[in-house]
Amino acid sequence: MKRKPDLLWVLVVLFSLGVVTTGYTQSLWERQSEAPINVTQQP
Repeated sequence: MKRKPDLLWVLVVLFSLGVVTTGYTQSLWERQSEAPINVTQQP
Protein backbone atom coordinates (compact mmCIF):
# COMPACT_ATOMS: atom_id res chain seq x y z
CA MET A 1 0.00 0.00 0.00
CA LYS A 2 1.44 3.34 -1.07
CA ARG A 3 1.39 6.26 1.31
CA LYS A 4 0.38 9.69 0.09
CA PRO A 5 3.30 12.15 0.22
CA ASP A 6 3.04 14.45 3.18
CA LEU A 7 2.13 18.06 2.53
CA LEU A 8 5.43 19.05 4.12
CA TRP A 9 7.46 17.09 1.58
CA VAL A 10 5.44 18.54 -1.29
CA LEU A 11 6.15 22.04 0.00
CA VAL A 12 9.85 21.25 0.45
CA VAL A 13 10.13 20.00 -3.14
CA LEU A 14 8.27 23.02 -4.53
CA PHE A 15 10.40 25.41 -2.46
CA SER A 16 13.67 23.82 -3.59
CA LEU A 17 12.52 23.90 -7.23
CA GLY A 18 11.73 27.59 -6.83
CA VAL A 19 15.14 28.30 -5.32
CA VAL A 20 16.93 26.43 -8.11
CA THR A 21 14.87 28.17 -10.80
CA THR A 22 15.45 31.59 -9.26
CA GLY A 23 19.20 31.02 -9.02
CA TYR A 24 19.39 29.83 -12.61
CA THR A 25 17.36 32.79 -13.89
CA GLN A 26 19.49 35.21 -11.88
CA SER A 27 22.69 33.82 -13.35
CA LEU A 28 21.22 34.16 -16.85
CA TRP A 29 20.30 37.79 -16.15
CA GLU A 30 23.83 38.51 -14.88
CA ARG A 31 25.35 36.94 -17.99
CA GLN A 32 23.04 39.00 -20.19
CA SER A 33 23.95 42.27 -18.48
CA GLU A 34 27.67 41.51 -18.88
CA ALA A 35 27.29 41.00 -22.63
CA PRO A 36 27.84 44.15 -24.66
CA ILE A 37 24.66 45.43 -26.20
CA ASN A 38 25.00 47.10 -29.57
CA VAL A 39 22.06 49.29 -30.50
CA THR A 40 22.26 50.37 -34.10
CA GLN A 41 19.69 52.49 -35.84
CA GLN A 42 19.25 51.99 -39.52
CA PRO A 43 18.89 55.20 -41.54
